[in-house]
This record gives sequence, C-alpha cells and structure tokens, in this order.
Amino acid sequence: MDLEQKKITRIHDFDMNFDRMKSRLNDLSVKYPSGLIIPIKGSDIESPAFKKIITELNKCDYLKKIFIALSATDPKNYEDALVLSRQLKVPCQIIWCNKPEVEAVLKELRKKGLDVTKLSGKGKDVWLAIGIASLELYAFALHDGDIISYSKMVPTKLLYPVIEPKLDFFFAKGYYARVNMGNRKMYGRLYRLFINPLLEALQEKLLWRSEFLRYLQSFSYPLSGEVAIYSDLALNLRIPSDWGFEIGMLSELFRSVSYKRVFEVDLGFYEHKHKEMIKNELLKTAEDSLVTLLRTLTETDAIDVSEPFLLGLQVLYRRIAQDKIRQYSADALCSNLNFDRHEEETSVDSLSQVIISAGKSYLRNPVGAQLPDWIRTISAMPNIREKLREKAIEQ
Repeated sequence: MDLEQKKITRIHDFDMNFDRMKSRLNDLSVKYPSGLIIPIKGSDIESPAFKKIITELNKCDYLKKIFIALSATDPKNYEDALVLSRQLKVPCQIIWCNKPEVEAVLKELRKKGLDVTKLSGKGKDVWLAIGIASLELYAFALHDGDIISYSKMVPTKLLYPVIEPKLDFFFAKGYYARVNMGNRKMYGRLYRLFINPLLEALQEKLLWRSEFLRYLQSFSYPLSGEVAIYSDLALNLRIPSDWGFEIGMLSELFRSVSYKRVFEVDLGFYEHKHKEMIKNELLKTAEDSLVTLLRTLTETDAIDVSEPFLLGLQVLYRRIAQDKIRQYSADALCSNLNFDRHEEETSVDSLSQVIISAGKSYLRNPVGAQLPDWIRTISAMPNIREKLREKAIEQ
C-alpha cells in the first residue's frame, strides 16, 4: 500500500465503507441514475463466477438497472440468461446482441451509409449496450461476467466517485493485483509481459516523448475491463469491436477528456477466468490491442508503421520484457509465490511474434475493427437506440 499519486488520480482503498457509499448513491439516484453493463458469453451464464456476481449485486440496490449484453447464437443461452436475471433484485434486462431482430436494425443502419454488420466481438456487444443504456442512465459501470473474486464493492467503488457531485470525474478505471493467494501464483501475463514492456519499447523507439504513451503508462493496469463512465461521454467514443476494446477506450478518452477528469480506483486482489496462451485467446487479445495502439499513435504522433519499424520494435520489446521477467522473479521469490521463469520466457517468445502479425494486420486495414461513435450513429438514424431496445430486449 502506498500514497502515491501520478498523472492520473489514484483512489486507494484505505477504509472504504460500502454502507456509507451505498447510502450516498441511493440519495443521488433520482437526479443521477446509475447502472451496470455486463458483457457475457452464453457459455458463461451458468458459471459459478456469474452466479456469485448476481448474489453480490443483490446488495447494490442503488443501481437503477443492470444490462447484460449477451453474446450467444443458441436461444437456450438466452432463456438461461432470462432465468438467472430474475434472481436479481435490481431491475435487469438482457440485451441479446446476436438476436436476428438486432441484425435487422443494423441492416437498416447500413442502408443509411453506416455499416457495422461485419464487425463482431466484445467491443460491439458493449457498443450496443451503451446505446441502449444511455437512454435512461446518467452513468454506468462496466465489467466482465467471469470475475471469481467479485464483491458488491466493485461497481460501488467504480461509480461512487463518478456520481458524487463533490468530485469532478468523468471516467473510472479499476486497478488491482492479479495474484491468486490460493495457489500463490502471479497472473496478468498480457499486461505484465506484453503491454507494459511494449509501451516502454514504443517510447524508446520514437524520437520524441509521446504524450499518449505517457498517458497510458500513468495507469496501473490499463487492460482492466472494470470502468465507469458518464453516458454522454460514452456516446462520443469510437471503440474497437474486437479484443482491443480496453486499450481502444483509453485511447478515445485521451482524445476527449482532460487528465483531471479521469481516475483509477483500487479493487484489491483480483481473480477471474484465465485465458490460455494460444492463438484464439491471449495472443488474439494482444494482437488486437497492438493494432489499436498503432492506429492511435498514427493519429496522435503521426508515426510511420513499416516493416523496419516493426522489426526494431520487436527487438526492443524482447529486451525490455526479459528485464521485466527478472524483476517479477525477484518479487515472486521474496513473496513466496510460485513463479515459472521458463514459462514466462516462452510466453514472451510467443508474444514477440504478435508484433509482426499485428503490424501486418494494421497495414492491411488500419481502421477495420473500429465502431462509429454513437453521436454519428444517431445522426445517421435518429431512432436507432429506441429500435435496438425494442428488438434486443424481451419486454
């Protein structure tokens, strides 16, 4: 625990009290109604983690509404989600993102000259939920549905500083220690072994000090999926439809919001479902995140992405990542954690290849996965949010 403050305001949990924060949020709920968006795959509906989330959310009666953004092609998953949602004491609606009726509305939008029908992924599910939730919420929190260590404090910590009028924040980002004290293992590989050293390598690679990279490095855990945001601000953000969503959202905030309006909050020790280091899991997330980084750096710093640039970046990344492994190894040894250095080095070998594949993907299609902001979408089709709410949610 420390008292450190950097460029981004850090809110520590020295002695946060749920009852006090809940009471204040209840008092403010009439003027500033808040809610929650949970993107989830159909296969995770019956997981113990999601059931625990429901139990904890039943204590958060300050929430006006919970929206579950369901990605599922099997109607049974939708029925299972409806059954589980009825266990919630807080009003809850299921947004079935793959529902044929939803696709029909998006095809109407395509006729207006804005085509999102070919895009898919977590980002698109969240995008749909933002459009619908913004019709009735002043602000909302957002987090995944696979958090094993979930507690009622997660949405409360995220929302309270955003809703509290005594403060002046637009956006919250959660940070935490990805350590499982049960098996005494350090997780968070994608941030520890890829994003963190990659940001340092990019900063070294450029011939000037990038303010955008400095901004990303100010966050303790930029890949966290736990955020809270004003609805009006969310409508102005372009986000990726793929697994570059977290980096994409921070990138858009850099364009839109002063540092003073952003904070990160301590969510403690954190545990969720772990992805494997295979092509369709962590490596795909790494690739999508780097494509988003390269696109934003082109916008903010006018970098020239080329094969020599990518090869140089790959060499720099490997050196810095290997230095990080040495540091994490020392940390783990002193804290009596299990640490497989060979496994970590092997992960870096795999992740270094992503730099080339992501770079080539970016050069082929720099903006391929980017969704339009909702302001532009509404200008193309003014009643689209209402239509989506009508078609995506069982009334």
